[in-house]
Amino acid sequence: MTAAILTATAADLGARIAARDLTSVEVTQAFLDQIARVDADVHAFLHVDAAGALAQARAVDERLDAGEKLGPLAGVPLALKDLFCQEGVPTTAASRILQGWRPPYSATVTQRLLDAGIVILGKTNLDEFAMGSSTENSAYGPTRNPWDLDRIPGGSGGGSAAALASFEAPLAIGTDTGGSIRQPGAVTGTVGVKPTYGGTSRYGVIAMASSLDQPGPCARTVLDAALLHEVIAGHDPMDSTSIDAPVPPVVDAARCGDVTGLRIGVVTELGGEGYAPGVTQRFTEAVELLRARGAEIVEVSCPHFGYALGAYYLIMPSEVSSNLARYDAMRYGLRAGDDGTRSTEEVMKLSRDAGFGDEVKRRIIIGTYALSSGYYDAYYGSAQKVRTLIAQDFEAAFAQVDVLVSPSTPTTAFALGERLADPLAMYASDLCTIPSNMAGNASGSFPCGLAPEDGLPVGFQVMAPPLADDRVYRVGAALERALTERDGGVLTDQLAPRWASGAKEA
Repeated sequence: MTAAILTATAADLGARIAARDLTSVEVTQAFLDQIARVDADVHAFLHVDAAGALAQARAVDERLDAGEKLGPLAGVPLALKDLFCQEGVPTTAASRILQGWRPPYSATVTQRLLDAGIVILGKTNLDEFAMGSSTENSAYGPTRNPWDLDRIPGGSGGGSAAALASFEAPLAIGTDTGGSIRQPGAVTGTVGVKPTYGGTSRYGVIAMASSLDQPGPCARTVLDAALLHEVIAGHDPMDSTSIDAPVPPVVDAARCGDVTGLRIGVVTELGGEGYAPGVTQRFTEAVELLRARGAEIVEVSCPHFGYALGAYYLIMPSEVSSNLARYDAMRYGLRAGDDGTRSTEEVMKLSRDAGFGDEVKRRIIIGTYALSSGYYDAYYGSAQKVRTLIAQDFEAAFAQVDVLVSPSTPTTAFALGERLADPLAMYASDLCTIPSNMAGNASGSFPCGLAPEDGLPVGFQVMAPPLADDRVYRVGAALERALTERDGGVLTDQLAPRWASGAKEA
């Protein structure tokens, strides 16, 4: 019974809980037991709230037993990235500077999850303040990829993706600033979607780069991701960037999955030299599967995408420099060196030095320099102009095609420690994902097979116009069905015998 619960889809678990074939407490306990069995090896979680999760589950069961009709994911457990405030629950952003902080309020996304009856198991690991592509920059140690424990699970949301791939949770939430949902999804063989910027609320989400950050769903199937997307999306007056528009019909699109007549553009700039042969092979095969299902495939050039990485690493650190100025040891968080003899400025310096890791410090310094007098126009201003050109590339492309596609990341998961000493190599992990953050359009990563050279997952990225998130799910569902028909099951099924049984090694 336990293995059947762990490997079931969230949609199936929700239906069985609603039908009272299972209780939410039974399901929640099964995942808590799985976390206890395997998370010492994976380290997906920073905090497991077993008592809180079981209390939430009991409350759902009581409402259902009383005859109340709840949503399709009511009673289903979820892993929450430790950037989302949850009232009374430790929220650290994987940083020492927030160690032990318990927010007095919940993020809008967190509250919407709770209101929908979704059970929050705990908080997942990430690169500190979401700054990284490997989850190695966490102040509390790295997360490991369940496909190979010596490899990275992607970043910054590696904890959420690894929790899914090791069957510690059927659903998860991440944030995507430059690929932090999609890149971990790609390298762990899971589904990750970045909604249109403004499509999900950022209120109560610890900010990294406010014009780029976007919460989104993580799951093992396209339908599960769409159901979760529908729960967390929608206008929020507490977020000034929130879009006051109907949520796109993502669930209908995920159930449909028909790409007949859809024009799909393959981005020529996101491929070729520097892309692992196995990634290119599986991506090309996936494109052909979509063609066989009735899609029209064309090549599309987006000439300014090649400048996205450089522009992003000026805009993002500039916003980091501004957002992280609030951690000054004066109001909350770490306060170091306050022995009564030091000035306020000295305490601030000591606290920020002790509380921030190397990557965070690196980005604060870069951003402060880019915003400084005499350099603002040359760096930050120029980067914003490139951002406009990237948005114009997308606009021109979507005048020709319905969606754009590319690999989600140039390589499969690399070894832990392999790129820590080479920040530029680390940043290159996000070559394919960054353009969508710069323009604010919807995009998602979907499993498309295993690379033949190392047997590790490859991700297939789908990009759609703003507020056309349903197209992302439509293509993702079509690909998932094509692969299921060809291979007999979704990609993460291959992990089930190793992790659902509580095995210690992948």
